[in-house]
Amino acid sequence: MGATTNITTVHYGTTWDDTTLLEEVKQANLELEKRDGVRRHFRYDWQEVARHNPDYRAYVEAERERLGADHPLFLTQYCLQPIRGGGGFLSPQQRAQLSGEHARKRAPARGGVYVAGIDLAGEAEEGEDAVLHAARPGRDSTVITIGELSNPGDGPGRNPRVNIVEHYWWTGRKHTDLYPQLVDLLKNVWRCRRIVVDATGIGQPVSSFLRQALGPRVVPFTFTAPSKSRLGFDMLAAINSGRLKMYAADGSPEQQEFWQEMELARSHYRPSQTLSFYVDPSRGHDDFLMSLALLVEAANTYAPRGARGKSI
Repeated sequence: MGATTNITTVHYGTTWDDTTLLEEVKQANLELEKRDGVRRHFRYDWQEVARHNPDYRAYVEAERERLGADHPLFLTQYCLQPIRGGGGFLSPQQRAQLSGEHARKRAPARGGVYVAGIDLAGEAEEGEDAVLHAARPGRDSTVITIGELSNPGDGPGRNPRVNIVEHYWWTGRKHTDLYPQLVDLLKNVWRCRRIVVDATGIGQPVSSFLRQALGPRVVPFTFTAPSKSRLGFDMLAAINSGRLKMYAADGSPEQQEFWQEMELARSHYRPSQTLSFYVDPSRGHDDFLMSLALLVEAANTYAPRGARGKSI
């Protein structure tokens, strides 16, 4: 109705990507400014506000340290920079940050605290792991990623540092055949304190079995658009802040597949401020990628047990 009388219209907020109405209006206003010199766009990012509010400066600087300066949420909500469509999930810089110098471990260190992320595959009737890996058929794998926490903190949300220390990789193996090995590795070998397992679809009975065998340390995770988006943002935050590191190159098939998936991973940012990350099925698999995301979830939600005692 306002168009008939040429009333002034104010659009305000933070843009998410370059397809939103707010960003389109901003670009139109900037173009008009170039033509007639009349200012129509007013931008005040976090640094401008921080000049007048030291408490806000301290808060945003803490968020930058937690998320990383290149995190989509930091760029859009604080720097007022819209996301430019989709593209690669991890930049070359982020992959460099993910690369660590520590050696891969085949067994836990004394006193170490370990967590795990498990991405489950659909079952196949038969197959040998080595042959299936080499052939790279169009079938998923079950992947366990083991991480060692260097500063577990005193509760969830403490942003612990995680060193990836081991991978297990099976293709074409029935879940029922893997049950004894999964339990032994997680309980007796690594004594994992927190295990986040894909409980989506066919993963639900597997996660139920593991929880029954290992107790509340097993946390089922169901993939939905919002929950997967949160995993993606949390993983980016861990990488950007230097809290997540992959073991040094050892020439193994697991190490090579891991880095191939990290390079092939793509991202898609939705208007609802959610993120999808994946590997195009025509180019490869994303089992190591999803297992890594679940590992970050395990690390972020692990809460060490406090010491208990009683007064005498």
